[in-house]
Amino acid sequence: FLETTAYFCMKPKMGEKEVSPHSFFSIWHEFSSDFKDFWKKENKLILQERVKEAEEVCRQKKGKSLYNIRPKHDSGIVSKTRSNT
Repeated sequence: FLETTAYFCMKPKMGEKEVSPHSFFSIWHEFSSDFKDFWKKENKLILQERVKEAEEVCRQKKGKSLYNIRPKHDSGIVSKTRSNT
């Protein structure tokens, strides 16, 4: 515990000789809960952006037809009989 408090440069409060676990973990709890809230918000924003991108890709694919329509060429028996008359 003492090595951890030294690593994070925690100093004891006025009137105390050492950093108490209560003071260290109260600060750590605030930090971790704030970080968790921020993480959730960021993940939600990233998810919304990905959904928008996926919707845009779907709209673009719907705009393009999945098959090609070729013009009809007169090459059957009916067209030959019409041209002879």
